[in-house]
Amino acid sequence: MKLLRVLKKSLVPLFAFLYRILCRLVPVDRHMILFLAFHGRSCSDNPRAIYEAMQKDPQFSGYRFVWVLRSPEQETIPGASVIRYLSLSYFFHLARAKVWIFNCKMPVYLYKKKNQIYLQTWHGTPLKKLGHDIDAAPGQTFYRSGLSYEQMCATYDTDSARYDAMISPNAFCTEVFPHAFGIQPEKLIETGYPRNDFLSSCTEEDVQRIRRELGIPAGKKVILYAPTWRDDSWQASGYTFDLKADFRKWKEKLGPDTVVLFKPHYLIVNRFRDDPDLKDFLISVPADSDIRELYVVSDALVTDYSSVFFDYGILRRPVYFYMYDLESYAGDLRGFYMDIETELPGKIYRQEESLLEDLAAGEFDDSRYPVFTKRYNNREDGHAAARVLDWLAGRLNAGTGPEDS
Repeated sequence: MKLLRVLKKSLVPLFAFLYRILCRLVPVDRHMILFLAFHGRSCSDNPRAIYEAMQKDPQFSGYRFVWVLRSPEQETIPGASVIRYLSLSYFFHLARAKVWIFNCKMPVYLYKKKNQIYLQTWHGTPLKKLGHDIDAAPGQTFYRSGLSYEQMCATYDTDSARYDAMISPNAFCTEVFPHAFGIQPEKLIETGYPRNDFLSSCTEEDVQRIRRELGIPAGKKVILYAPTWRDDSWQASGYTFDLKADFRKWKEKLGPDTVVLFKPHYLIVNRFRDDPDLKDFLISVPADSDIRELYVVSDALVTDYSSVFFDYGILRRPVYFYMYDLESYAGDLRGFYMDIETELPGKIYRQEESLLEDLAAGEFDDSRYPVFTKRYNNREDGHAAARVLDWLAGRLNAGTGPEDS
């Protein structure tokens, strides 16, 4: 594996050189917009919400939309062309598109022309420290590639230097992102997250449709369990997750009137076998599914260090934090941006038994929500996508230089 990492690293300059040649040969199409979410794993998150808003906005009539997916044959996106991630077509469209709308950090070998627009939407308000803010231990490495702290920070610096703008979902991120990503504050646009507009606009018909699609029986209470990945748990194919939830015990404690939706983080590669004894109780949701639909059908959320609770908090519903490995996570991995004992909008649980007792009883104290909402959801009013499109239309109308440079 170490040899493979070294080989990949040695090829980066060659990729960068070849891609720059391609950029010189391919002129920019001022009416093409390229979308990428989670390195092509799905059509989802902020890029999807922006795309859906564009389709309804007359400012973007006449534009060509291109989505990048790892398995384009498995998904049809109405109104858009779909190309394969890391294919020749992908690199051609990178060089060709006027606008990039991405939600993830891009490889260092990519080159953005001066007359292209790179809008970075990112994908969450961070609880865990990011980039330059990580409290790295001496000799600590990052990601499966084993980058040093300095190398890891350099990947953020390289990408953020290419941004024309980065979306900030709230006042907190407007403070944090400049030093975490190494980005100039003036590049931030505090719009709220477009993906969360749905949480303000969804109807009862939407809720019932999603419940039917997921196979949730009418009248049952729904618990969403959405844990995140661990930086130090991985194998050759990606990050893994050691499940510390005994769902048989959950079924026993929560009773027949409850359904649990289990959605792991998109970076987690190991799969969890179906247990026939949990039929009609546990519904495993694909890791790359659009989580905003799971939010609106859930009566409560159970998570750990994932940023999902920031978005879920818009609904002001109960959140339970199952942090069974809190000491090792906080001390050995990344550290947190907030005082989790006093600022989280819900209680921290170290033991599964006490978590299940409170879930079964519906025990939840929502007294922290007003302060939490003011700091972390101050822009979530259902109009984030419109603010993003207004910014982008202004940039497009202003022009960014010769179309073929």
